[in-house]
Amino acid sequence: MGNVRFHLPGLRYNYPLNMFWISMMKQYPHYFRESVEIASFFGSFPFSLWNGGRLIADDQCDRAFVQNVIKSINANHIPVRFTFTNPLITEEDLMDPFCNFCMEAGDNGMNEVLVFSPLLEEFIRTKYPSYKIDSTTCKEIKDLDSLNEELNKDYKYVVLDYNMNNKWDLIEQIHHKEKLEVLVNALCVPDCKRRGDHYKNIALNQEIVKENRFLPKDKQKPLIPWKCEYGDKNCIYTIQDYSTYVSPELIWDKYVPMGINNFKIEGRTANLFSLIETYCHYMIKPEYIGEARLLLMRNLEASKIIQVNRPRPSAFK
Repeated sequence: MGNVRFHLPGLRYNYPLNMFWISMMKQYPHYFRESVEIASFFGSFPFSLWNGGRLIADDQCDRAFVQNVIKSINANHIPVRFTFTNPLITEEDLMDPFCNFCMEAGDNGMNEVLVFSPLLEEFIRTKYPSYKIDSTTCKEIKDLDSLNEELNKDYKYVVLDYNMNNKWDLIEQIHHKEKLEVLVNALCVPDCKRRGDHYKNIALNQEIVKENRFLPKDKQKPLIPWKCEYGDKNCIYTIQDYSTYVSPELIWDKYVPMGINNFKIEGRTANLFSLIETYCHYMIKPEYIGEARLLLMRNLEASKIIQVNRPRPSAFK
């Protein structure tokens, strides 16, 4: 059996957790299920106009942080994978100085980019040819012929539309299974009709955020509202009845024997405790989950990533 390769979320908010996770894999390998490997850490550094899939509107990374994160992840022989899946990129957007800085910072032949826009894909292939290019699930490719056509293109990986998860009659007919990547914990309800519109809403709001950065407070535009009654409340425990949920057992017993070894865990902006549960659910042996969870939380508290407030002393009168 080949390695079971997980692509994990977060270059910004989950970065401390991900570094502790790498350390735990080295120090406590017996905690982990058979053949677990980290294939990439994916996401973007705020504020990246090319970003897609999650809206991060009120944050900005400086040069040193970007360079340090990329260097630290790559030093562990793990690629950084930029999630540059904004579907509404324009020619003008290609010149975005921060996004180009991020690409330059990771331009060492080791890293990857997830893409949606053909315009941005062509720009990256031309200007940053050392990057491996991956095709995003945001494209919502839902039929077998189109998926096989996508897999025949020059992509390192193609992320499967989550609605095709566990459809074994279709999966059997997929070509280049070694290039297929499966999103195992999609929080969206199966066959969500608003998924594509959600991606576009994020892209439109990012344009508003970019414009607002150059405007005084009283001239700034409001963001276009979006409400989801499912994804915002779901977690690894609420999605297990979904037809699109991929359990650890299905990964090891069905997908991997078929030659599918790449699995994506979503959660770039997830609650930290929810993400710990998800990581443990998929990668830790059941008998070690409690021990691993406690070790992670202790380390995160000691590093002041998690703050535990204690009662304030007062005078006895």
